Amino acid sequence: MHRIAVIGASGYTGVELLRLLSQHPEAELVCVTSRQYAGRSVSEVFPSLQGSLDLVFEDVDPAGLAGRVDLVFTAVPHQTAMGMIPELLEAGCRVIDLSADFRISDVSTYEAWYQEHTAPELLSEAVYGLPELFREQIPAARLIANPGCYPTSVALALAPLLEENLIDLTTLIIDSKSGTSGAGRAAKVDTLYCEVNEGFKAYSLPRHRHTPEIEQTLGVLAGTGVTISFTPHLLPVSRGILSTCYASLSNQVSLEELHEIYLARYAGETFVRVLPQGQLPNILQVGGSNYCDVGLAVDERTGRVIALAAIDNLVKGAAGQAVQNMNLMLSFPETMGLMIPPVFP
Repeated sequence: MHRIAVIGASGYTGVELLRLLSQHPEAELVCVTSRQYAGRSVSEVFPSLQGSLDLVFEDVDPAGLAGRVDLVFTAVPHQTAMGMIPELLEAGCRVIDLSADFRISDVSTYEAWYQEHTAPELLSEAVYGLPELFREQIPAARLIANPGCYPTSVALALAPLLEENLIDLTTLIIDSKSGTSGAGRAAKVDTLYCEVNEGFKAYSLPRHRHTPEIEQTLGVLAGTGVTISFTPHLLPVSRGILSTCYASLSNQVSLEELHEIYLARYAGETFVRVLPQGQLPNILQVGGSNYCDVGLAVDERTGRVIALAAIDNLVKGAAGQAVQNMNLMLSFPETMGLMIPPVFP
């Protein structure tokens, strides 16, 4: 058994980590932290975990974890993460960070979209933890930058097109929709029930903070710089992301040919399900699971391909992918603790 800690376990991503880790056969949760709920039991704060997890929230400094744990998940906001991760690494812990602090390799780009980076020396070491694309780099890493939810869906939707040089990169338009849990658990007027229910809107235009992360990942896959138009929307649902990606094909390729390319690319990838031709992804079909459903359409009239991906933003878009990375880092089967069928309806 490996000893695991979750720092910042009281948000939506944190409690999703607790749900998954509480059922993991080889991970022993020994410490969960929350300043707000320190001293209270996990099951008191989250009754959904009653009978699954018998721990009390702690308020512990990173140095206090030295010798107690082997691996730490940091499920805290950006800027907070960069302030504690150097100390966690110095204490001998391996870290999977679910914030944005170590996802962007170029410090000037990070600072242009977020704020000053206080641990830039770690950016070159951090491994971008999207297993289906960068699996070989993950097992030996000390620090994993767990990808964002929008970037995960977009990268998996587009990877085969970029790797095979099938699209005109200057035409990429990405239209994504997310459930409200993506905004976090803290109370905000924009995510109150009466503000969201029966509504549907775009937000953070024209500069959503996931844009440089998406462009960086797509650029690695394409082997050249990529600039996108990205529009996120807020859905009146709790969970789920649907990303619809549009681009002009660089040469004439049929839907049948593209479908075969996707099937070949994701053959053996348990958590990416390439849907049959004619079927398109639906967030309802992936809720509560670590699956990413991918679908395709070709508009012969305009010469465009439309690639779609659906994920649960809290699982494959956050906690589930983090556990997938943990499995690789600790030499467990990659799917361990994650073979949970989607919840329906």
